[in-house]
Amino acid sequence: MGKIIAVCNQKGGVGKTTTSINLASGLAYLKQKVLLVDFDPQGNTSQGVGASKKGNELSVYNLVMEEYEVKDVVKHLTTPPLDIIPANISLSGADLQMIKYEGGKEELLKTKLDKVRDQYDYIIIDCPPSLGLLNTNALTAADSVIIPVQCEYYALEGVLQLLLTIRLVQQLFNKNLEIEGVVLTMFDARTKLSLEVQQEVMKHFKGKVYKHYIPRNIRLSEAPSRGMSIFEYDVRCEGAKAYAGLSSEVLKYNSR
Repeated sequence: MGKIIAVCNQKGGVGKTTTSINLASGLAYLKQKVLLVDFDPQGNTSQGVGASKKGNELSVYNLVMEEYEVKDVVKHLTTPPLDIIPANISLSGADLQMIKYEGGKEELLKTKLDKVRDQYDYIIIDCPPSLGLLNTNALTAADSVIIPVQCEYYALEGVLQLLLTIRLVQQLFNKNLEIEGVVLTMFDARTKLSLEVQQEVMKHFKGKVYKHYIPRNIRLSEAPSRGMSIFEYDVRCEGAKAYAGLSSEVLKYNSR
């Protein structure tokens, strides 16, 4: 049975989408069968792998809000070699629509993904940078959460609120949800700040911080505009090496 991992941090600009794209791609290049779910109305993950959908095409919105199944909305890619359920701006209104539902509104995504999880080794969900019913749906569907934390002042700001949300989802909808790990992003070993943030995060998340951290790397920021993961754009750059290491680390942990 495939493992569902939500990549989540409601604070924007922490490398959440970059991590979703390149972790999913890294796992796919390690011969894993991967489904990438873009659950962010901005659709940046879809654009970042060259799978952006126009407004009139089927997307993850149709999957969770209408009578469509994964096979109706999924897109099969060859580079990177994974499947993706794209998102577009239509998802932005889903939160308000879900509120009107009598019951089961927190399990809309789970219901659809559970039907196909046996077809994949990993399902990676890129969550929106906010707390609401979309995030609750993602966390209810997931087995675990990967939290990207940017190496900057107030790095844990927002993470504590996310942990409260995770705890609430555990209590109400998904008692088996766990923290898969924390990945440090935009890390610069030359700066005292990055090292201080690293120590603070390691102290707060004992044994949960990945050994492979993601450096500040211009190639990582350029790749999405070309509709490529870092492995197609520049496989030799430091960013690609970091995400290859992270992907191997995630795979090794789940192969125990």
